Amino acid sequence: MSDDGIPAPEGDAALIETDYEIGQDNITTSVGPVGLDIHNPVFLISGLSILIFVLVTLAFQEQAGTIFTHLRDWLTSTFDWFFLLAGNIFVLFCFFLILSPYGKVRIGGMEATPDYSYSGWFAMLFAAGMGIGLMFYGVSEPISHFTSSFADTAGTPESWAPLAGAPGDVEAARRLGMAATIFHWALHPWAIYAVVALSLALFSFNKGLPLTVRSVFYPIFGERIWGWPGHIIDILAVFATLFGLATSLGFGAEQANAGLNHLFGIPVNDVSKVILIAIITGFALLSVVAGLDAGVKRLSEINMALAALLLIFVIVVGPTMAILTGFFANLKAYVVDLPALSNPFGRTDDNFRQGWTAFYWAWWISWSPFVGMFIARVSRGRTVREFLIAVLIVPMLVSVLWMTAFGGTAISQIVNDGYTAVTDAALELKLFAMLEALPLKSITSFIAIILVIVFFVTSSDSGSLVIDTITAGGKVDAPVPQRVFWAGFEGLVAIALLLGGGLGALQAMAVSTGFPFTIVLLLACYATWRGLQAEPR
Repeated sequence: MSDDGIPAPEGDAALIETDYEIGQDNITTSVGPVGLDIHNPVFLISGLSILIFVLVTLAFQEQAGTIFTHLRDWLTSTFDWFFLLAGNIFVLFCFFLILSPYGKVRIGGMEATPDYSYSGWFAMLFAAGMGIGLMFYGVSEPISHFTSSFADTAGTPESWAPLAGAPGDVEAARRLGMAATIFHWALHPWAIYAVVALSLALFSFNKGLPLTVRSVFYPIFGERIWGWPGHIIDILAVFATLFGLATSLGFGAEQANAGLNHLFGIPVNDVSKVILIAIITGFALLSVVAGLDAGVKRLSEINMALAALLLIFVIVVGPTMAILTGFFANLKAYVVDLPALSNPFGRTDDNFRQGWTAFYWAWWISWSPFVGMFIARVSRGRTVREFLIAVLIVPMLVSVLWMTAFGGTAISQIVNDGYTAVTDAALELKLFAMLEALPLKSITSFIAIILVIVFFVTSSDSGSLVIDTITAGGKVDAPVPQRVFWAGFEGLVAIALLLGGGLGALQAMAVSTGFPFTIVLLLACYATWRGLQAEPR
């Protein structure tokens, strides 16, 4: 075990020799009974910048909302090609490593063994990676793509339909709507996470460097990563993680508030959302204090069991055969339409490409330091090939099944039953509108709210763990109060963004932090390839 709490490589591994000592730039002090071990200047610049952002946003809420909206629209319309092209590069890079001899490299050294079973590993990486998003978009996105594709206006400049839609053709619109949904939740997002996770795991567990984003760039910058080039990379990672998380927490608060109003009549307003975020952040703080195994791991496993229960219920009481056959049909539609959907150039579906895909890719990229570092922490002992196949394929198949069950059921309700409540409901209410037409609607809606809340808690807990590691210079055993500080900060940022522009503000900050971090990830692919070349296999 190294002095930063990271296990040393077991067996053969290509350690990087450096004069840098873990924590040499850290400020170690105490404030009363609270001990601190923070990296200078990453912690100070990140913390102060975000604090100033929160205060300014709360002081000028109306102006902030306008600025956030313009910023999001400008970035997604100007750099949509860049986000799409980068996403394709990440997918191709992952498949190159799976098929290459580098796939035999073992994370943690040639004799390392996995720290977690497959079930615990899958539960943690999936709960951290997409939980709130699947709950929010599981019904709303397939419905949105289906209705826009089916509409008579599909293919016009004003339309939000993917690939010009399928006006008036129910089955073609259904296939296209599901293919477009799966495109946003399958290979591309998980390839983004995999690139970050693999690079962090390789340079920490195999090379002996701190578990922080700057370590990945040693093949490019050498010893300069301990100076300002590394400081800037880590600060960007903190910003991306915090604002990406705040976006997801904001979506979770919107949906939980809408569900509670649907079931119990609790009012939907800013006060309710702020109270909800505060309460759930409190639960996240308790989970932080409990630690990784007792907190995140246990909550992730509970949540996966509840999610599986809800998924099985929808499959059994919904259009069962349509869901089971639709799973394979939707996978086929995804594969067929993947080249067109992922094409960055020469397209006319601007609203879909910019408003959906470019936003999603920026959101996944802003989440990638958080999810990537968390997956790296729990993936020691796996080979590169095993790691990439698991991280890419298993969550992709679960996402396809989830979207097919929930989105397919909602589309079936519209097409076969003439049930219009799903299309009429707001985005955050579409899940509950779909469940309303099934048996045990109150019970299933309550389980859905619990799922949103617990996904909220695990995301906040995991995110604070990652930000704390970065701002502690790569130490994974930094004092717990620091993680408590960041968990509380995440709640504050989510509240500030909700009050200063709602979901538009949340999306704007995810895109604006995801853009510069896309460049960081592209460089990380090259650095990872260089790092793998030196590893025994």
